[in-house]
Amino acid sequence: MLKGFKDFLMRGNVVDLAVAVVIGTAFTAIVTAFTGSIIKPLLNAFGGTETKGLGFNIIPSKDATYVDISGLLNAIINFVIIAAVVYFVLVLPLQKIQERRKRGEEPGPKEPTDVEVLKEIRDLLAAQQKSER
Repeated sequence: MLKGFKDFLMRGNVVDLAVAVVIGTAFTAIVTAFTGSIIKPLLNAFGGTETKGLGFNIIPSKDATYVDISGLLNAIINFVIIAAVVYFVLVLPLQKIQERRKRGEEPGPKEPTDVEVLKEIRDLLAAQQKSER
């Protein structure tokens, strides 16, 4: 079961990409919630009591001119956390596996032999003939 799962991960096709997108989206939501609920309020604490947080108004009387520095720092922290997790959880382990395969320590996914493919075609043709009768 684990070998089949490992072969699935190493194939690199559309299904693998779809799984990565779903997991990445879910993880991004977690990191965004963390930085928005914990990191941003901590950054806004440095803004003082007379401002809306870590930032400033370009025109003091207009709220629409507020430059939110904590929002920018929050986005940067999001990116760094997500990039680090993707690298250490996905990229680095897959690179190690590919290096072992190149050295011959670990075999790649097994390709079917010509005989196996021919047997499968024969069985499919036989099943098709039975269904036509």
